Amino acid sequence: MEFNIHTQVLLAAFGLAVIMGAVANKTNFCTMGAVSDWVNMDDTGRMRAWLLAMAVALVGVTVLEATKLATVGTATFPPYRTANFAWLRYVLGGLMFGVGMTLGSGCGNKTMVRIGGGNIKSMLVLLVAGGCAYGMLWTDMYDTLFGKIVSATTINLANSGFTTQALGDLLGVGNTITGGVVALLLIAFAFSSKEFRSNGDNIMAGIVIGLIIVGGWYITGGEMGVKWKEFAEFADTKPLRVETQSYTFISAMGDTARYVMNPKDTSLINFGIVALAGVIVGSFLWALISRSFRIESFSSFGDFVNHVFGAVLMGIGGVLSMGCTIGQAITGVSTLAIGSILTFLAIVAGSAATMKYQYWKMMREA
Repeated sequence: MEFNIHTQVLLAAFGLAVIMGAVANKTNFCTMGAVSDWVNMDDTGRMRAWLLAMAVALVGVTVLEATKLATVGTATFPPYRTANFAWLRYVLGGLMFGVGMTLGSGCGNKTMVRIGGGNIKSMLVLLVAGGCAYGMLWTDMYDTLFGKIVSATTINLANSGFTTQALGDLLGVGNTITGGVVALLLIAFAFSSKEFRSNGDNIMAGIVIGLIIVGGWYITGGEMGVKWKEFAEFADTKPLRVETQSYTFISAMGDTARYVMNPKDTSLINFGIVALAGVIVGSFLWALISRSFRIESFSSFGDFVNHVFGAVLMGIGGVLSMGCTIGQAITGVSTLAIGSILTFLAIVAGSAATMKYQYWKMMREA
């Protein structure tokens, strides 16, 4: 592959993803685990790490836009700040993803981390979720299943005079002020816990993963991103998804499935694909360094079925909601998109409800 600006962007995205994978493995950063700790043990440590990552990413995007070091705007992938507020899409997709990640033992990012650590179950989740995401992205599956109902329930905010769904724009005070206030509130809540303040891993996870999200926005929305888009505009074969973006993993699974079907077409290799690969590599390297690499398989046929069903819900729900616990709940929230905030709440609700049901079922059988 020629070492042009496209290659440089992909290498930068891969490098940051390697760090994300290693840090997530080292600190046991897990959004499903965050919900589980909170619901089952009243432990909010990993939930606060998740919120801290949102806050750091939000501060970063606010600074990037205020200083004009990068432009996030509305023309992103996915279109977080779109004026078309598809509330049912966010709620239904988020609920589906929340249920799915609980049955599948982790969100999109955690699936990659677990694969790097030797987990065969997560490899199955990747294959099934990737296939479903491919269907939602690259076939008529989305239009057939959800197109009409999503279109009928979408609110066009432009009819009310709003150009975006960013919280600061809706409040009329701007995203700089709103972003700063929301970030401070999230940081204050995260560090209000003495246990959290004494947990270096949770603090590290929140700060590093938040900064990596900012790095993705800077790479694709800053000076390098401008050159990248200019290169793609005049390229003989236009690379896939040359847009301002940061880390998200369900669409990346679908794009990876598409590339695997056409491995000779290197134009299909995009930001998401190299990010997905980078997290696996980073997690694998940390597993080797820490001597924690372990092959883990299914404990029963029921365990297998749960992971398959969970992967289906993750692939379909993740594309429907336009992101996962990283792609919407950190990357999307960093843009202050209310759809991203709604998706985050729906994912947590779906996951928590599933855990409550699993506990009830276990107690009933016992």
